Amino acid sequence: MDLEQFRIDRKDGIATVTFDRPPVNAQNFRTRTELTWVFDTLSDDPEIRCVILTGGGKVFSAGADIKERRSMTAQRGDYIRHNRVTRESFYAIRDCAKPVIGAVNGPAIGAGYALMACCDILLASETAYVQMPEIDVGLAGGAKFLELFPRTKARMMFFTGRRVPAQELYRLGIVEECLAPEALMPAALAMAAEIAEKSPVALARNKHAFNTVEEMSLREGYRFEQGVSAELSLTEDTREAQRAFAEKRKPVFGKR
Repeated sequence: MDLEQFRIDRKDGIATVTFDRPPVNAQNFRTRTELTWVFDTLSDDPEIRCVILTGGGKVFSAGADIKERRSMTAQRGDYIRHNRVTRESFYAIRDCAKPVIGAVNGPAIGAGYALMACCDILLASETAYVQMPEIDVGLAGGAKFLELFPRTKARMMFFTGRRVPAQELYRLGIVEECLAPEALMPAALAMAAEIAEKSPVALARNKHAFNTVEEMSLREGYRFEQGVSAELSLTEDTREAQRAFAEKRKPVFGKR
């Protein structure tokens, strides 16, 4: 696909995906089509072991393009199509076989917050904040993504549209680090490099396990994870990791 709104930089097993739709990285139909293609493609790329998602400019994403939404009607299947494409773009990040680090460089608003919430690990610039302003334009949607927050905080955000700054996100444990803007990408790249050293087979299976057990009881979830661990025990990557541990050296893994 010829990308118009995203850039992909590949280096040392890391893909940095930059959402670049000035001025505020608002999401439209094209955005979501490209986003799904990007993450589905990276999911299958044997050279990539970790992905970073960030925004171009000073905004991570200001959310949905309201101008596009105003042109939609219920008679042409617009809302059905819009909702399907929107869902799948978010799931493409969540379901990507590679761990995804969200480097939140600025405001993540509405659907922009959903992009952020679908990442596996979050780092934020001190200039970032989260906001769910759907109530201000008479809409709903995205409440499920607020499960990262305590119940009362989530409902306060949704019913008032208030902003939650990066420092508060860090205090709540929602982001792993809150950093000066110039330190954000170096920190994300350093973490991605650490992840990229791990077994690509184990990374993919463990990410799938994380996503799966979230919908299970403790008993069933742990049973599922035990099965994943048993499957991994039969792989060459696991045998290599265990040899390297015993020999006090770094493991050398093959491609997924």
